[in-house]
Amino acid sequence: MIPAVVYAIPAFVLLVVVEALSYRFLPDDDERGYELRDTVTSMSMGAGSQVIGLPWKAVTVVAYAAAFTVAPWHLSASSPWTWLLLFFADDLAYYVFHRAHHRVRVLWAGHVVHHSSMRFNLSTALRQSWTPMTTLPFWLPLALLGVPPWMILLQQSFSLVYQFLLHTERVDRLWRPVEWFFNTPSHHRAHHGSNNVYLDRNYGGILIVWDRLLGTFQAEGERVVYGLTKNIDTHNPLRVAFHEYAATWRDVRSAATWRDRAGYVLGPPGWTPASR
Repeated sequence: MIPAVVYAIPAFVLLVVVEALSYRFLPDDDERGYELRDTVTSMSMGAGSQVIGLPWKAVTVVAYAAAFTVAPWHLSASSPWTWLLLFFADDLAYYVFHRAHHRVRVLWAGHVVHHSSMRFNLSTALRQSWTPMTTLPFWLPLALLGVPPWMILLQQSFSLVYQFLLHTERVDRLWRPVEWFFNTPSHHRAHHGSNNVYLDRNYGGILIVWDRLLGTFQAEGERVVYGLTKNIDTHNPLRVAFHEYAATWRDVRSAATWRDRAGYVLGPPGWTPASR
């Protein structure tokens, strides 16, 4: 099965070109725009994630199908209520997935790829992890609820397409009710900030209400500084993809106790024994 998002890739590339040209002809001193090596790295990471993700998608489909088979009931794809349930359940699953991948270092080691650019534009959306294996547990409960696997995969694709459009500085704040309920470029700019005020905030996918309800919302205020708190200063796709796994392994090897080793793997990014 080819993920539906693959069919959107030509549109993604076209929009990246259009946005890059907009900076060429309508520059803005307050926006960082594009830099060739950074953009090539982001697009290389995106291409690699698709190559690696395609065979893994087959594993995901089998797992969803198995869970769906043993579900106590099967929801009808012809019912609008099933689609409404799926919309909210998928978005909540994404929130939990995203929050976990910021708060557990071994998960962050994959997700850090997406935050490694010091620029914020549509090409940044394509800078994706090469280790998609950690996503499965977060959506498996939807199949156990009786949602057909193909619906889950389709809704995931809709969410990814929506989130692609969030990665831009060219769109200012939107109409206030939209900003209150939905994730917007403004909210996602804050999420990508390395400023202390923005760390671990705005995990939402399509909706921002989960962040408002669960205390992780932060409105965009002070100028956002993009990238990591400790930037990796490389455009090598292999290093971008795996640098945090290597750093985690170094910390585990140097740890004095099994408790500390577990802390380096399962604790939040930046955890050290002295902080416990």
